[in-house]
Amino acid sequence: MLSKKIFFVFGCVASSILVVAQTSVLKPVEKIVKKTDELVIPYEKFILNNGLTVLIHEDHSDPVVHVDVTYHVGSNREQEGRSGFAHFFEHMMFQGSDHVADEEHFKLLSEAGGTLNGTTSNDRTNYFETVPSNHLELALWLEADRMGFLLDAVTQQKFEIQRATVKNERGQNYDNRPYGLINEKTNEALYPKGHPYSWPTIGYIEDLNRVGVDDLKRFFLRWYGPNNAVLTIAGDVNTQDALKQVEKYFGVINKGPEVKKMPKMPVTLDKSRYIAYEDNIRFPMVRLTYPTVPNFHEDEAPLDVLSNILGGDKNSIFYQTFVKSQYAIQANVMNPCSELSGEFNATVLVFPDKSLVEAEKMIQKCFEEFEKRGVTDEDLIKYKAHYESYLVNTLSSVSGKATSLANYYIKAGDANYIQKDYARYMKVTKEDVMRVYSKYIKNKPAVVLSVCPKGKLDMAVQTSNYTVPSRDVSVAESDEYKNLTYKKPVDVFDRSKKPAAKASPVVTVPDYWTENFPNGLKLIGVKSDEVPSVTLKLSIEAGHRQEDLSKAGLAQITADLLNESTTKRSAEEIAQELDKLGSSVDVSAGTDDITITITSLTKNIDATLKVAEEILFQPKFDEKEFERSKKQMLEAIANQATQPTTIANNVYAKLLYGHDHILGVPTLGTAKTVGSITLEDVKQYYTNKFSPSISKLVVVGDISKELTLAKLAFLKNWKAKTVENAKPVNAPAVDKTRLYFVNKEKAAQSEIRMGYFAMPYDATGEYYKSQLMNFVLGGTFNSRLNLNLREAKGYTYGARSYFSGNKSFGQYSASAGVKTDVTDSAVVEFLKEIKNYADKGITDIELDYMRKSATQGEALKYESPSDKAAFLKKIIEYNLDKGYTKKQSEIASTISKEEINALAKKNLKYNNMYMLVVGDKNKVYDKLTKLGYEVIELDTEGNPTTKIDTTTPASELDKKIKD
Repeated sequence: MLSKKIFFVFGCVASSILVVAQTSVLKPVEKIVKKTDELVIPYEKFILNNGLTVLIHEDHSDPVVHVDVTYHVGSNREQEGRSGFAHFFEHMMFQGSDHVADEEHFKLLSEAGGTLNGTTSNDRTNYFETVPSNHLELALWLEADRMGFLLDAVTQQKFEIQRATVKNERGQNYDNRPYGLINEKTNEALYPKGHPYSWPTIGYIEDLNRVGVDDLKRFFLRWYGPNNAVLTIAGDVNTQDALKQVEKYFGVINKGPEVKKMPKMPVTLDKSRYIAYEDNIRFPMVRLTYPTVPNFHEDEAPLDVLSNILGGDKNSIFYQTFVKSQYAIQANVMNPCSELSGEFNATVLVFPDKSLVEAEKMIQKCFEEFEKRGVTDEDLIKYKAHYESYLVNTLSSVSGKATSLANYYIKAGDANYIQKDYARYMKVTKEDVMRVYSKYIKNKPAVVLSVCPKGKLDMAVQTSNYTVPSRDVSVAESDEYKNLTYKKPVDVFDRSKKPAAKASPVVTVPDYWTENFPNGLKLIGVKSDEVPSVTLKLSIEAGHRQEDLSKAGLAQITADLLNESTTKRSAEEIAQELDKLGSSVDVSAGTDDITITITSLTKNIDATLKVAEEILFQPKFDEKEFERSKKQMLEAIANQATQPTTIANNVYAKLLYGHDHILGVPTLGTAKTVGSITLEDVKQYYTNKFSPSISKLVVVGDISKELTLAKLAFLKNWKAKTVENAKPVNAPAVDKTRLYFVNKEKAAQSEIRMGYFAMPYDATGEYYKSQLMNFVLGGTFNSRLNLNLREAKGYTYGARSYFSGNKSFGQYSASAGVKTDVTDSAVVEFLKEIKNYADKGITDIELDYMRKSATQGEALKYESPSDKAAFLKKIIEYNLDKGYTKKQSEIASTISKEEINALAKKNLKYNNMYMLVVGDKNKVYDKLTKLGYEVIELDTEGNPTTKIDTTTPASELDKKIKD
């Protein structure tokens, strides 16, 4: 396992670089070409007169294009007391500009069949979209408009709505999430007062409350000029044609103020700093954080190797010390580095009956053990093999290539840094690793963070000896924000006219092959030679649905044990072998299947398949490993009671499917069912349920059908058996809509779920058509639900509704996490939107929007190996013909308004559905009882505690909905 997320790719050091003197914006200042045996990203680099850097990579393998605009501004450019600006702008950049109406950015790209998003980090902010290649000009027009024509469209109203949305995001992803504040707390203690990494990227609520729209506008004027950005285009484009469009839309945008590179800001500690806080958690946590080095420092690569040796896999020192010994449920070590500095983290989540004080001592003993053990040749072989495999797979999509180019350019100053970067990891030596250990870790001070369950702060490793300095929130705005003026670009064309799309590209469905083995195993595959790797997914219909109700969790524990030892080798020996190959074999359990996922570089596929064969057919089912897995599952089940989101999902499932069906029980099972599982149960489940007759294999990668079948011949020896079908689902009928409530004290948000048992999956029938119907209600960012609850009201970070289903059954659900003080209002708005859509139907504009979105995105369905695998899995799972996607497009483009409305009236059963709220009873319950519905209070297991018939007439709710 790699010790951190990496965005880079590798190649031979002999790639060609052509540097050309710039005489015109149409001439490249750099051109990277690919030689026959290289694995690089060819591109041409241009710089416009306004300083915008443009990187263009041509890749004609699929008719798609990825556009990325990365601004070299993150939270590191903010001031103390004015945090969260860069992330705030990630939201504001989607709120319209001079020539793009409110909420139209998402709508236009969705209509084009594209996907889009934005991200903010310490060091940079990027905005990106992947679209069919005929919509490149649309993507460029949109990105240019918000770069050059944003500020007049930033209104006080939009500012207030997005401020509320950011607060909701913070509540959902930080305050209401277990361990959500660990990075914030650590960085406050690690970095000195005023250091830009000392505050979180999302910012502090008090800072967001204090600033105004004009503060935000000045931040934009300072940092979002073209001279502080790189535009990357990767995919099915002609470089010169794309460049002409770039010049047209970006060329007139005025250059922003000069942006100087920030100096490195590494930190040191004079002594260890102990801090602690309480959280709504089950597993106490201790994290040691050591200050290290910035990105691309000569010590970054050996520190990554060190982190992998200490905590990267089952052979690591931390895993053996903490997890295998059953002291902790999780232990890992990472070395995340940023542009200005870095940090080295060792994190352990101990079982509730264990000591954090002892855990911290054990961490120190792990370091001592490493020092005695040293670095082996195999350590380096394993890490480098995994690194190579990971980097190869980043090239499997145009988005991966574009992201690599942009990140290298922003952080290293060289988009073609690939060769140097790969080389520095490949040349790491044992001595390098020991040197960085001694320099940054051994006997060095650290920030020691204890996260304790509520009311148990005395568990902390040590009483806090460090107080975070008070932030100076009254500091004056920096002089660099003075005298900034907004100079709107002057065009020689009508920018308000949306670019017309070119002819739609010809989309070719992958030319897949199929095969049926005599034992009943069904195979489907496609050759894809863009990268030299292979992925196989073997799905066995032995998942959660096939369990007996009294043994819920059995599929999960069986999958866990298949990831452990075989009769030939220990789990550690298997991990060692796979690591040396840079491969993985992972077994997981889901609702319907147990899936074995195999990934390998093509050159190592034979050796990888031998390991997979051993895992599938020779599991050891060791007693000690069983007891460890069972304990971890029981602890994970107990931990669910601390998480409002998980509580909501589990109780909602129990409402939908009832207490007497396996789907009403979580996939993990319950304490009672898992407690009853024996090792003999696991062996019998494996013996009785694992059969090729209920299995399917998907193969995607750089390998032909003939070679694949030859290498998979061992699967023909798998003996078929008769497997009993899963129990059919006969969900309880909903006679009327009721509101169910689960109390979660001090929950930072309320979780809302509503819906009902619905139809099974079909590719071209009522299920598919109902998905089309739901699209404008809750199936897209610009849906009625999301535009209302998120964009208009600011109640939530996101609201949605959807149909989901398989061969046997399905469900319709609507959901959101909302601010506590508007819980009742959010329920009303959900009901209002669903009822209005069911009663009044779709508008002509919405119908046109849905049709375009549903028919223009086929080019994106098969681009990456994972996309191809998902497509093939659906083909073989539901016995679909190759042209089913074409039939779907025909349906989407011709379905009538009347049919959509009829489906809405039939399948949006607002009078017969479950409504569930999980939240703080003291703050929301009384208001909910006044909505006019019968309210039934449940415990966290979904069992009724009280039943209250409200006296408020239903007409009061109807009035609220109409209002």
